[in-house]
Amino acid sequence: MNRRDFGKMALAAAAESVRPLLADKPDSNFDGVQIGTITYSYRADPGANDAVQLLKMIVDSGISAIELMPPAAEAFAGSPAAAQGGGGFRGGFGGSGGGRVGAGRAGNPGVASTAGSSVACAGGEQAGPGPGRPGGGGGGRSAPTPEQIAAAEELKKWRLSVSMDKFKAFRRMYNDAGVTIYCHKLFPTANMSNEEYDYFFNVAAALGATQVSLELSPDEAYTKRLGDFALKHNMVAAYHYHTAATITSWDRVLAQSKGNAVNLDAGHYLAGTGLSPIPAIEKYQGRIASIHLKDRTTPAHCALNLPWGEGDTPIAEILRLISKNKWQFPASIELEYQIPEGSNSVLEVRKCVEFCKRALA
Repeated sequence: MNRRDFGKMALAAAAESVRPLLADKPDSNFDGVQIGTITYSYRADPGANDAVQLLKMIVDSGISAIELMPPAAEAFAGSPAAAQGGGGFRGGFGGSGGGRVGAGRAGNPGVASTAGSSVACAGGEQAGPGPGRPGGGGGGRSAPTPEQIAAAEELKKWRLSVSMDKFKAFRRMYNDAGVTIYCHKLFPTANMSNEEYDYFFNVAAALGATQVSLELSPDEAYTKRLGDFALKHNMVAAYHYHTAATITSWDRVLAQSKGNAVNLDAGHYLAGTGLSPIPAIEKYQGRIASIHLKDRTTPAHCALNLPWGEGDTPIAEILRLISKNKWQFPASIELEYQIPEGSNSVLEVRKCVEFCKRALA
């Protein structure tokens, strides 16, 4: 059996695994607002990097549109990183939050105690870009080992030779189950070649995405280059930011290129500024590609990540504003609060979907 025959058999097996999902397709578009999720929300599940298992989790959550993290698609296409056990939600593939653990994050819900009007907080999130993300200071990371360098070269060689047909098959499998991929998360670096940049955007296009998302960087040459590459591929590069975000944070990159856009995180914005993100959404709405939703508290209340409805983020008001103005950008659930004992990421994402549905009823 040659490699092509083996590939056909693998695709057929994957399609057969998904077949039971086709009878009950999800629909998370409510009152004209497309509710999605970034697949980072499922990072706690061991199946999050497997294309079929991830798809089942998405469908079981009631989600019909996603921002896709890289591991599942690259693993499906035969990435050597997946074969070596790498490419998960850590290191260069770290999702929103970059793998840090702070107040309200999985593994550390934060500690808050109140006495009268005073609030004492333990833990907390670093502001702005962190280690392992463009714009970060490196955080004292050690130099790569010879083995890591060799693995990176092998991955690069694979990326520049892999057929886009495998990513198109991934897209068909998801679309057939009722799930569209509107965004693909990227982790390019400033020193990558043009061919590698083309690879990232070609993968996004093969998956059906109209945008890519990545972390906001202060490197002007880098963000200008990314915006121009996005234009070349008829997409936008949407920049995500954390608690250092302000109402002017995206001005520079938007002025650089029409290929640059905004991926505003409503929860992080509130936790960093103590202010409602609505004025920023109204300011940038013409250049917003997508937003992230999570329920955080203000700095005065420890900037915690909490189950939806328990924090200070005006999620319902944001959704109604999108609906009222008929803005077309999707709102992505990003599950970052600690999953309660006895629950799991699928059940918690579904709770967030129901929150959105009630808000837009």
